[in-house]
Formats: sequence, C-alpha cells, structure tokens
Amino acid sequence: MKSKIYAYLTLFLMFACVLSCKEDDDAVPQAAATFTADKSTAQVDESIQFTNTSQNATAFKWSFGDGTTSKEVSPKKSYQSSGTFLVSLVSTGEGGSTISNLTITVVPTSAFTVEGEDDLIALTPVQFTNASKGATSYLWSFGNEAGSTSTAENPTFTYLKAGTYKVTLKTTSAEGSTTYEKQITIKAAVPEIYFSELNNDLIKKLALDGSGTVTNFLDVAGMSGVGLAYDDVHGKVYFSDFATADGKIWSVNLDGTELTPIVDGLVEPYAIALDVAAGKIYWVDETDANGDGHVSRANLDGSDKVDIVTMADAQFRAVALDLKNNKMYFYEVNNEDLYMSDLDGGNATPIISGVYGYAILVDSEHDKIYFDEQNDAQLKRANLDGSNVEMVDDKDTRIYGMAIDSEKDKLYWSGRDSGTIEEADLDGGNQVTLKSGLASPRGIFLRK
Repeated sequence: MKSKIYAYLTLFLMFACVLSCKEDDDAVPQAAATFTADKSTAQVDESIQFTNTSQNATAFKWSFGDGTTSKEVSPKKSYQSSGTFLVSLVSTGEGGSTISNLTITVVPTSAFTVEGEDDLIALTPVQFTNASKGATSYLWSFGNEAGSTSTAENPTFTYLKAGTYKVTLKTTSAEGSTTYEKQITIKAAVPEIYFSELNNDLIKKLALDGSGTVTNFLDVAGMSGVGLAYDDVHGKVYFSDFATADGKIWSVNLDGTELTPIVDGLVEPYAIALDVAAGKIYWVDETDANGDGHVSRANLDGSDKVDIVTMADAQFRAVALDLKNNKMYFYEVNNEDLYMSDLDGGNATPIISGVYGYAILVDSEHDKIYFDEQNDAQLKRANLDGSNVEMVDDKDTRIYGMAIDSEKDKLYWSGRDSGTIEEADLDGGNQVTLKSGLASPRGIFLRK
C-alpha cells in the first residue's frame, strides 16, 4: 500500500514540475529601454545622434525636452536654443514598457560676418554682424596691439594701420560659452603728415598721395604749441601747449574726440616724445621760476609726473628717444649742447657741443640722429654717439618737427621760416617740397 502511495506522489510531483516549467517557458521578457548620444554637450543647431540600445522592444517614443518627439529607432536631433534638456526614451515590447533618461546641455553657437570683408581699409570703421544663436552676452576681441574689446552685439571697430588681425567672438549663456575666430586683412590708408600750424592755431594733415591735399584736424586756439607726437597703438595724438598761462600737454583721439589736458602747471613745454610700449610721455620745458630747466616724463595719461633731468639756467627745446638702445637725446640751447642720457635721465652727457636747435630725430634702423642746427642754419645728422656729423639740408629755416618712413627711407621735416613741409632721401638727396605757404609749421608726425 505504501509503495502505491509513493508512486502516486512521485507522479504528482513530476506533473507539477512539468506545468511549472511550461509556465516559465511561456513568460514574455520585459522591454529594457537604453540609449546613448554621440555628445552630451552640443551647440545650438548642432546635430546630436541618439543610438537606441534597447532590448525586447518593438516601439519607441522619444521626448527631447523642448516639446518635440520622435518615433524613430535612432533619431538625430538639434536644438534651436541654449539650455539643459532631459531626453527620455520609452521602449515598449510584449512584456511592457520601460523608460530611460539622459541630460543634454546646449550652449550658444558663435558666428559673425564682416561687411565688405574683401576691401577693408585702415581708419575706416569695420562693421561686424553677429550671427550667433542662443547667447545672452558677447565679448569681441579685435586682435590689435592695444587689445581692444567690445561687449556690443554688432560692433564697429576702426583699425589704425594695415595688417592681418584675428578677430574673436566669445558668446555666453547660462550653460556655457563658445568661441568663433576669423582673420581679416586691413589695407593701408593714404599716409598723412600731421603738423601744427602755429600762426593759425590749427593742427592739420597733409595727404601723401601726391595731391597736396591739406585738411584741418583740430582747432587749438588758446592752447597751441610746437610739440606733436602720435601713439599708433591707441590712436592718440599728443601736443604741447604754451599758449596758456600754465603750460599743458594735451591728448586727443585720432578722430578728434576726447580732447583732454593730461599735464598742467608747466612753463613753456616744447617738444614731446613717446615710449608707447612702456606707457610713457617725455617733454622738455622752459626755465622755471627757480631758474631751472627740466626734462620730464609721465604715464601716457599724465599721472606719475617726474622731472628726470634738472639743470640750472637750462633752456630745453627738443627731445627724442632711441628705444632700441634705451637712450634719450635732448637739446639745451642756452649753453648750446646736444645731450645723450639713459631713458631715466641718468648719465646725461653732451655728445655735440656748440650747437642749438629745435628738433631731434632718432633713426634706429640706421643708427643715426638728425638735428636742427641753427648756428649753421642747417639740418644735420650724426652717428648715435654724436660722431661723423654731416649736413642734410641748408635751406636756412628753423625746424621744429621731423619724421621718418623707415620702409621707404624717406625723411620729412617742417620749415618754420620757409612755411613748408619737405621730403627727401635720408641723406638729403631728391628733396621735394610737399607743401608751401604754411603759417609757421612746427611739430610733425607721420601717420601710416
């Protein structure tokens, strides 16, 4: 009897096991939603490839977090604005549905165009048009020596001289920043000689295109002088003023704006010279109430003024800088000496004696100095140490301004008494009068 019971029990267990195994074989596996993206951070309008890696699914629904959806297996997607978006994939199969999520960060797209890009000219404003998307702020860098920038959306910028410049636009949103760069080429503008015409209280400019065209740059009535210098990095013109009771040094932008006195309380400032890289301006002044003459310097904004040379009974008239050799030259006309010193005024030594005049120019390319010499009524030049003096011009006129074009090896100077602007080779040969009939031209500079 017991054996029959055991046999029946064994058959029952075997039958139950078969039924259980059949139920397991008939169970439908659940869908598993998974996916990847070829990037988790993208720019506005940049395509993102989503790759579906779901298992046991036959239908899919994508939600991209910006209100758009897709039923494709592995769609591509781009966003029209910056932001953070939660991408969801619902995968569905016979065993049901599951969901998978991934966060995508979208940053701005940076781009811009340049108006008239093939014909850009120095001193003519360049219009930049912003083509970026998804940004809330902008930072432009124009690639010039001064490191000029702008936060305007569509700025204009004026380049001071010819060259190739890398313009950079950085756009930013809450999600991040991107940068776009473009190289532009600026062609040279017509070069000009700027000069002070003392008797007319004007600073003028002469076009060096053969036309002889002269135009007014700045009315300096009540603040005129003889010193004139140009900062071609920042587009600033500096001039001395001995027309006021307390002499001044002024600065003004090349477009005539922001006329500003940067130094005052002087006696009668004459020539000025610039060390733009070091951010310094130098000038010479008449004898003060104590009977001392001074060579002085300050920052380009006029701050930190200091007298670097002080001499009793001195009358200083001209100053020039040799920035290659860190030397300064200046004229003391009372004792008739042309000095050389360090840039801080130290080790001042007369290198040519028995001379006096109103202008000095350093030609660092050829290691020469040019100087107005009124004892002989000549324009002369010498080696940087004062040796090998030779005559360049003998037209018997006082010279307050000189300039040099090192690329063309041309020398320019003003003639106070002749009322002219002259051009010649560096040795004085092939001299040409560029403009005559001027009312006491004094300081000059060349703007290229």
